[in-house]
Amino acid sequence: MAHISGFDRSQTLLFPEAIDDYVGADNPVRFIDAFVDGLDLAAAGFARAAPAKTGRPEYMPGDLLKLYIYGYLNRVRSSRRLEAECHRNIEVIWLLRTLKPDFKTIADFRADNRKAFRPVFRQFVVLCRKLDLFGRELLAWTARA
Repeated sequence: MAHISGFDRSQTLLFPEAIDDYVGADNPVRFIDAFVDGLDLAAAGFARAAPAKTGRPEYMPGDLLKLYIYGYLNRVRSSRRLEAECHRNIEVIWLLRTLKPDFKTIADFRADNRKAFRPVFRQFVVLCRKLDLFGRELLAWTARA
């Protein structure tokens, strides 16, 4: 009797042309994306919300904030683990539009914006409650973060 086997790893596969095809319409990352895109990050107190005129371009604060919100919702807090998610997790790849910040960039963003996180996370939790998007246990865990 034959067994079910996977593809040969060296075989070329034809994936859908758009990464958007891998993230469902009801996936929470779409909500995170819309929520952060609707924020005024400079008014919220995030450092470097306006790009510098010289030097190497930085990551947009909104992209890194999306990564942190995703991490908190999925209990991934370590900057090294968040970096790993950027390379292997299709939801994070979609959310960050294939950006792959390193762990130092992720950790520095948290350190530089520590005070700005609390009000934004509180606003996120309140909105989730209003829209009844997540279970109470997840909201309570996120509110403590």
